[in-house]
Amino acid sequence: MSSDIKQQIKLMPKLPGCYQYFDKTGEIIYIGKAKNLYNRVNSYFVGKKDSPKLQVMVPQIVRVECIVVNSEVEALILESELIKKHKPKYNILLKDDKKFPYFLITDEEYPRITVVRKANKNMLKGKYFGPYTDSRAMYCTLETLGKIFPLKKCKTPKFKSRPCLYYDIGQCCAPCQKLISSDDYKKILKDVELFLSGRQNELLKVIEAEMKKASDNLEFEKAARYRDSYNDIKKTMEKQKVVSENTRINQDYVGIVKSDSLYCATILQVRQGRLINKKDFTFTHYANSHNNDVNEIMQAVLREYYAIITDTEIPAKITLSQTLDDVELYEKWLSGRLGKNVVINVAKSARDKEMLNMAQNTAQFNLEQAKLKELSNIQNDYNEVGTYLMEKLNLRKFPHTIECYDISHTQGTNTVASGVYFENGMPKKSKYRKYKLQTIKKGEVDDFKSMREILRRRFKRIKNGDILPADLIIIDGGKGQLSSVIEVMREMNLDLDIVSLAKREEEVFLPDKSEPVIFALNSPALHLFQRIRDEAHRFAITFHRQLRSKNMTR
Repeated sequence: MSSDIKQQIKLMPKLPGCYQYFDKTGEIIYIGKAKNLYNRVNSYFVGKKDSPKLQVMVPQIVRVECIVVNSEVEALILESELIKKHKPKYNILLKDDKKFPYFLITDEEYPRITVVRKANKNMLKGKYFGPYTDSRAMYCTLETLGKIFPLKKCKTPKFKSRPCLYYDIGQCCAPCQKLISSDDYKKILKDVELFLSGRQNELLKVIEAEMKKASDNLEFEKAARYRDSYNDIKKTMEKQKVVSENTRINQDYVGIVKSDSLYCATILQVRQGRLINKKDFTFTHYANSHNNDVNEIMQAVLREYYAIITDTEIPAKITLSQTLDDVELYEKWLSGRLGKNVVINVAKSARDKEMLNMAQNTAQFNLEQAKLKELSNIQNDYNEVGTYLMEKLNLRKFPHTIECYDISHTQGTNTVASGVYFENGMPKKSKYRKYKLQTIKKGEVDDFKSMREILRRRFKRIKNGDILPADLIIIDGGKGQLSSVIEVMREMNLDLDIVSLAKREEEVFLPDKSEPVIFALNSPALHLFQRIRDEAHRFAITFHRQLRSKNMTR
């Protein structure tokens, strides 16, 4: 720690607030919140750092600034605003909220409902509903609204003395021609707001009462329109999954899954006992698999998503997969916005576990889709990725072909190995290989010995000219596994590019080098290595399970 940083930390107040870390170019690289600024900032510069993110980030910090506030809740709100404004590279960032579409009920004498993408809620006056992460579903909702509620469609009248075609087909009540009173139009508008807020049961009661009132007054055409709206809304509700017959349940279920540095979150929204919507987020974060990292992801999702929705859309309950750090702080913040208590908890009941599992499964599907897209991007940009690997790992030639090896067993039984083969960033499954270990005794656990045997068998085929060597070989493991394989390679007088990838910290070890290589954060090269390693692991464990199942049935 430099003397300048020490002096800056000494000046930090022991009060709640936000801190900002700057690098030598003057760019903000990280923003955080703290109950005690001095304690939190000081903790970054003392002790050993296990997280790869901190190992890379902390040495870059040359200046620290802080903003003092009155409470933790204020610090949380300020942190969210500062992160959205500055977008520091070491903070977790969801998709920017200005890219999300919203429904806007305009601020006019006769308001319209329209779709907007906004950077600032004050850009256009009116009521906002959203954000919607699935634009296709949002436009389907807009079409449904148009059929049920005859709101004004045009910003300015099409004709001076007659209504337009929307009036003729029953999708507009023609306020431009004064064919509806202001009070009646406001009633329709209120119904739209109930619908968009997910309060369909409440809306049905309102429409039923209006239908009865119109019928009692012998206004049968009006009563018929209410009846049609009532039936349309009922049909919409029938398509929604009933989570509970208790129509007072307003709850969000947050499912989060990860694969190395790639994370996906899905929020299932239950309103009045019915599943009405879902929100999906995909983002990257360079971290290890400790609980603190999952907590950091969950906090980012809560902080960023609930900051961009309107206060009335906040549910009474939010259910997570595990206990959240600073849960009381988030409950206090959201309760203050909603105007009543908001509870954040872990799934305990069978119903909550079922819904959370649904959220997790949806997030897992999105994760697989994101991985495929990422792999496709890597293939398209493979020249750049391969050049980066050559320079970073001191390879002899461009890595067009890459092999990776992994060992799988259960306490030394049914020990197997896998070898996967990638060509220009894409898997070539015809060249995948499975191995049964021949030198490992039943119950013996020795990954070094196992890896030596597998690579000796592979190197023998290369030596005999039966196969061509890959441009790069990756060993799943640390320095020990790599050293054991290098020893075998040199025994056989071969000279190949071999590295190992240690899973815990995602460190890449090179032969005869004590210090590991750490790839740039979010680099495609790191994603490629993780994808290859995960594929080798999947292939090995699948073979191991097949073998174990076969042996158990004998």
